Amino acid sequence: MFSKKSIIIALLGVGSFCSLAAQNDPKAKVILDELSAKTKAYTSIKAEFSFTNEKKDKSKDVQNGKIETKGNKYKLEIPGHVIYCDGKTVWDYIKASNEVQIKDMETGGEDAMNPTTIFTIYEKGFKYKFDGEDATTQTISLFPENPDKKKFHTVKLYVDKTKKQISSAKMMMKDGSTQTYAIKSFTPNVAVPDTDFTFNTKAYPGISVEDLR
Repeated sequence: MFSKKSIIIALLGVGSFCSLAAQNDPKAKVILDELSAKTKAYTSIKAEFSFTNEKKDKSKDVQNGKIETKGNKYKLEIPGHVIYCDGKTVWDYIKASNEVQIKDMETGGEDAMNPTTIFTIYEKGFKYKFDGEDATTQTISLFPENPDKKKFHTVKLYVDKTKKQISSAKMMMKDGSTQTYAIKSFTPNVAVPDTDFTFNTKAYPGISVEDLR
Protein backbone atom coordinates (compact mmCIF):
# COMPACT_ATOMS: atom_id res chain seq x y z
CA MET A 1 0.00 0.00 0.00
CA PHE A 2 1.03 3.61 -0.26
CA SER A 3 0.70 6.46 2.20
CA LYS A 4 -1.75 9.32 2.39
CA LYS A 5 1.25 11.62 1.89
CA SER A 6 1.87 10.15 -1.54
CA ILE A 7 -1.74 10.87 -2.47
CA ILE A 8 -1.48 14.45 -1.27
CA ILE A 9 1.78 15.02 -3.14
CA ALA A 10 0.32 13.45 -6.24
CA LEU A 11 -2.65 15.14 -6.16
CA LEU A 12 -0.61 17.37 -7.02
CA GLY A 13 8.53 14.14 -8.17
CA VAL A 14 16.44 11.47 -14.26
CA GLY A 15 17.04 11.95 -16.96
CA SER A 16 17.24 14.41 -19.80
CA PHE A 17 14.32 15.86 -21.70
CA CYS A 18 13.91 15.89 -25.44
CA SER A 19 14.40 19.09 -27.43
CA LEU A 20 10.62 19.55 -27.67
CA ALA A 21 10.58 20.33 -23.94
CA ALA A 22 13.25 23.02 -24.23
CA GLN A 23 10.66 25.70 -24.93
CA ASN A 24 6.99 25.88 -24.12
CA ASP A 25 4.69 24.65 -26.86
CA PRO A 26 2.26 27.35 -28.13
CA LYS A 27 -0.58 24.84 -28.71
CA ALA A 28 -0.18 23.44 -25.21
CA LYS A 29 -0.21 26.98 -23.82
CA VAL A 30 -3.57 27.74 -25.45
CA ILE A 31 -5.11 24.61 -23.92
CA LEU A 32 -3.61 25.27 -20.48
CA ASP A 33 -4.70 28.92 -20.51
CA GLU A 34 -8.28 27.86 -21.28
CA LEU A 35 -8.13 25.23 -18.57
CA SER A 36 -6.76 27.71 -16.04
CA ALA A 37 -9.37 30.38 -16.80
CA LYS A 38 -12.24 27.92 -16.43
CA THR A 39 -10.88 26.35 -13.23
CA LYS A 40 -10.27 29.73 -11.57
CA ALA A 41 -13.85 30.75 -12.32
CA TYR A 42 -15.20 27.97 -10.11
CA THR A 43 -16.18 29.02 -6.60
CA SER A 44 -15.84 25.45 -5.36
CA ILE A 45 -15.25 21.90 -6.60
CA LYS A 46 -16.49 18.52 -5.46
CA ALA A 47 -14.89 15.48 -7.06
CA GLU A 48 -14.49 11.74 -6.69
CA PHE A 49 -11.23 10.18 -7.83
CA SER A 50 -9.13 7.07 -7.98
CA PHE A 51 -5.41 7.06 -7.18
CA THR A 52 -3.28 4.30 -8.68
CA ASN A 53 0.34 3.63 -7.77
CA GLU A 54 1.98 1.29 -10.29
CA LYS A 55 5.42 0.10 -9.27
CA LYS A 56 8.32 -0.69 -11.55
CA ASP A 57 7.45 -4.41 -11.35
CA LYS A 58 3.91 -3.56 -12.64
CA SER A 59 2.19 -4.34 -9.32
CA LYS A 60 -0.57 -1.87 -8.51
CA ASP A 61 -2.29 -0.34 -5.52
CA VAL A 62 -5.56 1.54 -6.04
CA GLN A 63 -7.46 3.77 -3.65
CA ASN A 64 -10.63 5.79 -4.14
CA GLY A 65 -11.41 9.07 -2.52
CA LYS A 66 -13.46 12.26 -2.44
CA ILE A 67 -12.43 15.89 -2.29
CA GLU A 68 -14.07 19.26 -1.75
CA THR A 69 -12.15 22.46 -2.46
CA LYS A 70 -12.92 26.12 -2.01
CA GLY A 71 -10.04 28.49 -2.61
CA ASN A 72 -7.12 27.09 -0.60
CA LYS A 73 -9.46 25.14 1.68
CA TYR A 74 -10.07 21.43 1.19
CA LYS A 75 -11.56 18.28 2.67
CA LEU A 76 -10.04 15.00 1.50
CA GLU A 77 -11.53 11.57 2.20
CA ILE A 78 -9.36 8.51 1.57
CA PRO A 79 -9.48 5.02 3.14
CA GLY A 80 -8.88 5.36 6.88
CA HIS A 81 -8.50 9.14 6.89
CA VAL A 82 -10.46 12.37 6.56
CA ILE A 83 -8.21 15.40 6.15
CA TYR A 84 -9.54 18.91 6.70
CA CYS A 85 -7.79 22.19 5.86
CA ASP A 86 -9.19 25.69 6.40
CA GLY A 87 -6.27 27.36 4.61
CA LYS A 88 -4.20 27.68 7.80
CA THR A 89 -4.59 24.49 9.84
CA VAL A 90 -4.69 20.83 8.77
CA TRP A 91 -6.57 18.19 10.76
CA ASP A 92 -5.92 14.54 9.88
CA TYR A 93 -8.61 12.35 11.43
CA ILE A 94 -7.53 8.70 11.69
CA LYS A 95 -10.69 6.64 11.86
CA ALA A 96 -9.32 3.34 13.22
CA SER A 97 -7.78 4.94 16.32
CA ASN A 98 -10.27 7.80 16.76
CA GLU A 99 -7.34 10.20 16.69
CA VAL A 100 -6.78 13.58 15.08
CA GLN A 101 -3.37 15.07 14.28
CA ILE A 102 -3.23 18.85 13.96
CA LYS A 103 -0.58 20.70 11.95
CA ASP A 104 -0.04 24.11 10.42
CA MET A 105 -0.60 24.18 6.68
CA GLU A 106 2.81 24.11 5.02
CA THR A 107 3.80 26.78 2.54
CA GLY A 108 6.40 26.43 -0.17
CA GLY A 109 8.31 23.36 -1.30
CA GLU A 110 7.16 20.12 -2.89
CA ASP A 111 5.72 18.70 0.33
CA ALA A 112 3.35 21.66 0.49
CA MET A 113 1.49 20.38 -2.58
CA ASN A 114 -2.06 19.66 -1.49
CA PRO A 115 -5.04 18.04 -3.21
CA THR A 116 -6.23 21.36 -4.62
CA THR A 117 -3.13 21.62 -6.81
CA ILE A 118 -4.16 18.74 -9.07
CA PHE A 119 -6.48 21.15 -10.88
CA THR A 120 -3.81 23.84 -11.39
CA ILE A 121 -0.51 21.91 -11.16
CA TYR A 122 0.54 23.13 -14.60
CA GLU A 123 0.50 26.83 -13.73
CA LYS A 124 3.85 27.12 -12.01
CA GLY A 125 7.30 25.58 -12.34
CA PHE A 126 6.83 23.56 -15.54
CA LYS A 127 7.71 23.55 -19.20
CA TYR A 128 5.14 21.87 -21.39
CA LYS A 129 4.44 20.40 -24.82
CA PHE A 130 1.39 19.18 -26.70
CA ASP A 131 1.49 15.40 -27.21
CA GLY A 132 -1.60 14.89 -29.33
CA GLU A 133 -5.34 14.33 -29.20
CA ASP A 134 -8.14 11.96 -30.12
CA ALA A 135 -11.89 12.51 -30.43
CA THR A 136 -12.36 13.33 -26.73
CA THR A 137 -8.98 14.01 -25.08
CA GLN A 138 -5.96 16.28 -25.46
CA THR A 139 -2.67 15.18 -23.91
CA ILE A 140 0.03 17.51 -22.59
CA SER A 141 3.38 16.64 -21.00
CA LEU A 142 4.76 18.79 -18.19
CA PHE A 143 8.46 18.88 -17.32
CA PRO A 144 9.65 20.45 -14.04
CA GLU A 145 11.93 23.44 -14.49
CA ASN A 146 14.00 22.24 -11.52
CA PRO A 147 14.02 18.45 -12.03
CA ASP A 148 16.74 17.83 -9.42
CA LYS A 149 14.31 18.94 -6.72
CA LYS A 150 11.47 16.64 -7.80
CA LYS A 151 10.75 12.94 -7.35
CA PHE A 152 9.17 12.81 -10.82
CA HIS A 153 10.47 13.72 -14.25
CA THR A 154 7.21 14.13 -16.21
CA VAL A 155 3.53 14.75 -15.58
CA LYS A 156 1.05 13.85 -18.31
CA LEU A 157 -2.24 15.74 -18.27
CA TYR A 158 -5.30 14.36 -20.03
CA VAL A 159 -7.81 17.11 -20.78
CA ASP A 160 -11.44 16.63 -21.76
CA LYS A 161 -11.79 18.60 -25.00
CA THR A 162 -15.46 19.46 -24.52
CA LYS A 163 -15.55 20.19 -20.80
CA LYS A 164 -12.10 21.85 -20.66
CA GLN A 165 -11.35 19.90 -17.50
CA ILE A 166 -8.57 17.57 -16.41
CA SER A 167 -9.80 13.99 -16.65
CA SER A 168 -6.59 12.44 -15.30
CA ALA A 169 -2.96 13.19 -14.48
CA LYS A 170 -0.08 10.72 -14.49
CA MET A 171 3.18 11.38 -12.65
CA MET A 172 6.19 9.50 -14.02
CA MET A 173 8.49 8.94 -11.05
CA LYS A 174 12.28 8.72 -11.20
CA ASP A 175 12.20 5.29 -9.56
CA GLY A 176 10.27 3.85 -12.53
CA SER A 177 6.85 3.87 -10.89
CA THR A 178 3.82 5.91 -11.96
CA GLN A 179 1.13 7.63 -9.92
CA THR A 180 -2.18 8.27 -11.67
CA TYR A 181 -4.95 10.49 -10.39
CA ALA A 182 -8.17 9.88 -12.37
CA ILE A 183 -11.28 12.04 -11.94
CA LYS A 184 -14.42 9.87 -11.64
CA SER A 185 -16.89 12.71 -11.06
CA PHE A 186 -16.47 16.49 -11.07
CA THR A 187 -19.05 19.03 -9.87
CA PRO A 188 -18.11 22.73 -9.75
CA ASN A 189 -19.81 25.68 -8.03
CA VAL A 190 -21.49 23.66 -5.29
CA ALA A 191 -22.60 25.53 -2.18
CA VAL A 192 -19.99 24.44 0.39
CA PRO A 193 -20.03 26.02 3.88
CA ASP A 194 -16.68 26.92 5.44
CA THR A 195 -17.50 24.60 8.34
CA ASP A 196 -16.86 21.67 5.96
CA PHE A 197 -13.14 22.49 6.15
CA THR A 198 -12.70 22.49 9.92
CA PHE A 199 -12.67 19.52 12.29
CA ASN A 200 -14.99 19.48 15.30
CA THR A 201 -13.45 17.38 18.08
CA LYS A 202 -16.67 17.60 20.11
CA ALA A 203 -18.39 15.37 17.56
CA TYR A 204 -16.04 12.47 18.42
CA PRO A 205 -16.36 11.34 22.06
CA GLY A 206 -13.13 9.98 23.51
CA ILE A 207 -11.01 11.25 20.64
CA SER A 208 -7.24 11.48 21.06
CA VAL A 209 -5.84 14.86 19.98
CA GLU A 210 -2.20 15.20 18.94
CA ASP A 211 -1.33 18.84 18.34
CA LEU A 212 1.89 18.97 16.29
CA ARG A 213 1.97 22.74 15.75
